[in-house]
Amino acid sequence: MRQLKFQARVGIFLLLLPAAACRKSDSSTTGTAPAANSPAAAQPAAPIAPPPSFSAAQKIGMFAYAKNNQSNDQQLRDEYDCYATVQQQTGINPDAPGPSGPSAADVQAAQQQAAANAPQAQGGRARGAARGAVGGAVVGGIAGDAGKGAAIGATVGTVRGGRQQRQANEASKQQAAQSAGAQVQQQANQAQAAYNQQIDTFKRAFSACMDARGYSVK
Repeated sequence: MRQLKFQARVGIFLLLLPAAACRKSDSSTTGTAPAANSPAAAQPAAPIAPPPSFSAAQKIGMFAYAKNNQSNDQQLRDEYDCYATVQQQTGINPDAPGPSGPSAADVQAAQQQAAANAPQAQGGRARGAARGAVGGAVVGGIAGDAGKGAAIGATVGTVRGGRQQRQANEASKQQAAQSAGAQVQQQANQAQAAYNQQIDTFKRAFSACMDARGYSVK
């Protein structure tokens, strides 16, 4: 009787053994599958771009020194990043050429135009003739011929009045030409000063950006 019960238990165990092994296999397979959002499923990191082939600091006449042992490649990248950032924020392009100043031909053209437009005196000869005639008549009257003295005085006055008028007009032209030349040069100086101020602003912003990244810039 005991032997029959033992054989029955052994048979039941043998029947249940394949099912238990199958469940274990399924559980093992499910537990080893990587999750979709696990690090193993992440994409590989993008390669680091090569550093610039030039120093942005030296490009604007400055020198940067690493304070935290940054590599040369890292410094070139930081300089380039600060250069681009400052250019975007300020709108200043340090690569743009500065004002060249007026040429001698430009100054001469401005002076000639100003001289041509300078105010010119008129009627100097007539006024000189009138003054000369009056003076000549007085002198002629003393000599006994007022009419002849007036005629001579008028002639002399005409010549003198014309000469004075020409001198006054020439002085007016010279003054206008000098003023025009000085104005052209002043405008060129103002343009150069504005350009220098922009470059100085760019350099100060660049230095502040590099200082924040651990560099000393001079």
